[in-house]
Amino acid sequence: MNKKLVIGPKIRRLRRELGLTQTTMAEEMGISTAYLNLIERNQRPVTAQFLVRLAEVYAVDMKSFAQGDDDRLVADLREVFGDPLLAGRGVDVQELKDLAGASPAAADAVTQLYRAYQDAVAKAMELAEKLAEHDRLTGHELVRLPLEDLRDFFHARQNHFPELEEVAEGLWRSMPLRLHEVYDGLRQHLASTYGVTVRIVPRDTMPSDLRRFDPHGRRVLLSEMLPPWGRCFELAHQLALIGHADLLDGLVADSGLATPEARQLCRLALANYFAGALMMPYDRFLAAATELRYDVDVLCQRFGTSFEQTCHRLTTLQRPGARGVPFFLIRVDSAGNISKRFSAGGFHFARFGGACPRWNVHEAFRLPGVIRTQVVQMPDGTTYFSIARTIGRTGTGFHMPEQLLAIGLGCEIGQARQLIYADGHDLGNAAATPIGVNCRLCERQDCNHRALPPLSRRLNINEHRRGISQYAFSAD
Repeated sequence: MNKKLVIGPKIRRLRRELGLTQTTMAEEMGISTAYLNLIERNQRPVTAQFLVRLAEVYAVDMKSFAQGDDDRLVADLREVFGDPLLAGRGVDVQELKDLAGASPAAADAVTQLYRAYQDAVAKAMELAEKLAEHDRLTGHELVRLPLEDLRDFFHARQNHFPELEEVAEGLWRSMPLRLHEVYDGLRQHLASTYGVTVRIVPRDTMPSDLRRFDPHGRRVLLSEMLPPWGRCFELAHQLALIGHADLLDGLVADSGLATPEARQLCRLALANYFAGALMMPYDRFLAAATELRYDVDVLCQRFGTSFEQTCHRLTTLQRPGARGVPFFLIRVDSAGNISKRFSAGGFHFARFGGACPRWNVHEAFRLPGVIRTQVVQMPDGTTYFSIARTIGRTGTGFHMPEQLLAIGLGCEIGQARQLIYADGHDLGNAAATPIGVNCRLCERQDCNHRALPPLSRRLNINEHRRGISQYAFSAD
């Protein structure tokens, strides 16, 4: 909270967009040209008074000067320029910060281009493997996975969609729904409003599906293997697809997603968002979360939701004027693969890899079902408080048991006192575990968990020495 705000390139970009000289802007702002020049060259931080005056004179949105997006761009650029293909170019971190600040669109274009390069390499490797194995190619085009585009869209919206929140709250008022009776209310609403019936069917009828919609018979079929919160979520998801298709289509159309696959995934993700908003209506959920100090287990019982559903909902509480703690969330499997991530709290996730092995989200698998707490610190000195716990994803019986996953949920250390999990921690003096984004981006020398050398450093191979890390590398 005490960090100085140095946003010179953004001020310079605004001035140029307005078509002003430094002299003209300085006069309109009531400051000297020399002072404005120092601000634009990042030799002076901006003050609160300066920002207030800027908003008054030019009617700009102060959110556009937040550093979170620049930090994300810099982290992405570091990953790009750490690739062996570019590592020898001598581009330092300050140059990357300058690029992100002066031209975020160009910086984002660089990361998009790198992502396309990574996809092209992956496709080439996949094709080579097929040829090597003498597989017969079917002619189907290998399509780039659209998940990163979708994640960028949700990140740009801060994982908050007021349009969906409004519809969900309207349903609560009009149906009306009651906590712990949402499932019955949704069944009645689907029947009376859309002529859709709901049936719970044996596993043998749907051995590999948990939900199926029959548009001709106007039936939703739910597997008997779904737990109560899963049945409720699937009905709410189906309601979004049946009753609010136009709203979903409008949000998808405005997303800017380029590929049909990304747009289809976006539609399903928005239907999932709606389901969470319906099961945990914003005002009620935020009030309960604040009162209970974000005790996830109690929130699960109060709203009849799962641990993952509740944690996911906590990341969406970003309504202006009624915000919750800005959480980040990650979901990993036992092999370390990341299948879900949201970063309302500014936490940096690797775009092209996994998470740091020193983060206790991986340790959660050692004690399934137990909430673990940890204070972690990123290489830039930013400190976070996080919790981690395993969850089970619904299986279909003995031959396909539930999948064990781990959820990591956290926030900046300055927000941690609002969480019941921080009780007993001396947050001001807590020993933070140093972590990185992932091994390929982390430049910490003294890590015995390192699995790979950093992309941006040259290996130092010495047969006469063995350190705590299996990789030794130069400091610069």
